[in-house]
Amino acid sequence: MVNPRKRVLNVKKNKQKNARPKPITPKGFRDYFHDYSKSRSNLINDICKVYELYGFENLETSAIENLDALGKYLPDIDRPNQGVFSWKDEENNWLALRYDLTAPLARFYAQYFNNLPLPYRRYSWGPVWRNEKPGIGRYRQFYQCDADTIGTNSSVSDAEMCIMFCKIFEKIGVKKNKYLINLNNRKILNGILETVGITDSNNYDATLGTSEKVLRSIDKIDRLGFDGVKDLLGKGRRDESGDFTNGANLTNDQIDTIMQFIRLESGDNIETLNQLKNLVSNSLIGKQGINELEEILEYCELAGLFEDRIRINSGIVRGLGYYTGTVFEAELTDKIIGNEGKITEIGSVAGGGRYDDLVKRFTGKMVPATGFSIGIDRLLFALNQMNSGENNKETGPIIVTIMDKKRINDYQKIVTDLRNAGIKSELYLGNPKDLGRQLKYADKRNSRFAVIIGSEEFNKDVVQIKDLELGSKISSQIKTNKEWKNQPAQVEIPRHNLVKYVLNLSK
Repeated sequence: MVNPRKRVLNVKKNKQKNARPKPITPKGFRDYFHDYSKSRSNLINDICKVYELYGFENLETSAIENLDALGKYLPDIDRPNQGVFSWKDEENNWLALRYDLTAPLARFYAQYFNNLPLPYRRYSWGPVWRNEKPGIGRYRQFYQCDADTIGTNSSVSDAEMCIMFCKIFEKIGVKKNKYLINLNNRKILNGILETVGITDSNNYDATLGTSEKVLRSIDKIDRLGFDGVKDLLGKGRRDESGDFTNGANLTNDQIDTIMQFIRLESGDNIETLNQLKNLVSNSLIGKQGINELEEILEYCELAGLFEDRIRINSGIVRGLGYYTGTVFEAELTDKIIGNEGKITEIGSVAGGGRYDDLVKRFTGKMVPATGFSIGIDRLLFALNQMNSGENNKETGPIIVTIMDKKRINDYQKIVTDLRNAGIKSELYLGNPKDLGRQLKYADKRNSRFAVIIGSEEFNKDVVQIKDLELGSKISSQIKTNKEWKNQPAQVEIPRHNLVKYVLNLSK
């Protein structure tokens, strides 16, 4: 006799073996619906047109790189594998998903520089992946769209990035008083660190030195505020979850000087530059950074960009460890309803700077470079918030309804004629139980028009065209074809005029 208890245990084991997977996305990732991905494609297309206007050409690098080619530059260094998704291949080599589009560019340039023009100007776009702690609006996969110039020390190339920022914003419909380009230089902060006795080298592939810890602490100012940064410059900080982040362990005098630097506030670039000159004292590297900022401002002014759009901001340092000089961030200043219903500024949607040592990792020779990256997902979210009162949803296809299953070939011919004329259209392939169900489907597809043709229309060689902009409001009240015909938004036309009629309405 079989033990009943064993039978129950066997049943439980079988259930566990046959357990269905849960249909959920991995933590920190998401799915992109059609409207979103289409809007993203349109946005990227607009941005790339500006890049090409400025003489940049497209480059697409692999999504997977050798791990050592990427380097260790991410700000979230406490994550597994230094913040990247990595694994070993069948030959025991470490590979990783790219965390940005700049590190792969450095590898590409070092690999092909003999075949490339100097300077080399490229733009690129695509998804990147970071093994960072996810949160609200913070994902592990997101899209970037970059432009970079490799092979010139000229400050004109840095100014050109700022000018291009402005051109892009204006092309996508952001008004001049709704954005700002924040400008700074890593050399200035290095000069200030030098004056307070912090002179360790920035060997980013080794254990972080004090100066790099300071840079990464300052970069968190938007998220943590001045008090949070001050804690990170000292002993460290414990966040709301209880996790503790070790600080840079600076002295109080060192912290005070650095906080004075990042608290500089002035709407006057000249005044800010004068304050920075006092802070860097006699530091040669600090003075060099200030001179570079002055040159960039001069070139931007020649392009018609002044303090209302280009502003020196000493709190901008950028979190990635490979920046060596000028850094900049583009922010949208419009107010939106953020998390928990709070009114907040949109903030930074793009950033970049000069990274003169990145190619050197491969070649042993310094190759000057500068560029910037636009966070496409963040920018798209911001634009949607700024235009929240507008209907940005894409118009769906014309839906050709089916009233007589026996005439399916005739309905297919109608759809073919529309498509051959370049008109987005679709034959309803669900259960044509009633017209109301088909029109509700058209509403869900955000279709503007529906073609209605039954036996009577076929006999008369006509079609009914229904304008559905108001259809969603009245569809629940109408059940028969006759009632639809009595609506003023519905017209009857000769079947052979269908394509011409729709094209005229779509103009």
